[in-house]
Amino acid sequence: MQRRNFIGAGLMAAAAPVFRPARVPLPAAPLQNEAEIQAIEQRLACNCGCTLDVFTCRTTDFTCTYSPRLHREVLALRDSGKTAQQILDTFVAEYGEKALMAPKPEGFNLAGYLLPGTLIVAAGAGLALFVARRKAAVAGATSGVETGGRPIAASPEELERLERELADVQD
Repeated sequence: MQRRNFIGAGLMAAAAPVFRPARVPLPAAPLQNEAEIQAIEQRLACNCGCTLDVFTCRTTDFTCTYSPRLHREVLALRDSGKTAQQILDTFVAEYGEKALMAPKPEGFNLAGYLLPGTLIVAAGAGLALFVARRKAAVAGATSGVETGGRPIAASPEELERLERELADVQD
């Protein structure tokens, strides 16, 4: 078979209608998308490697096998009468602190919350100090020339030439 015929046959096969059933989402149970369940799942990290929270991964990545299982665990814990904090504590006890989207602000984790802000404030203060000193240095250098109060490190010939050039520019 020639290449032209092969490609043409492939295009003809691609043009033939293929029956593909539409993907219909399964109806959700009334409590599955409750605001409280969503809030809990948004604080829990999916452990499939996607770096999303359980709710977002469950509702956007339909190939994930972890988030539906974690969702069922949240629902089971909620049905057993546990509060939102107790559910989060259960997940931390079972999976470790990596189960949370953000670490608890205590102990060494507190440095992760405070250090970036502190560094930004320190950098801003350092930049403001540098700009203020630079302004003062530039203002001090130009004020001596304008007022004549500070001696200039230039020879008399250079000063005379400068005055001539300034006079030519002003004319």
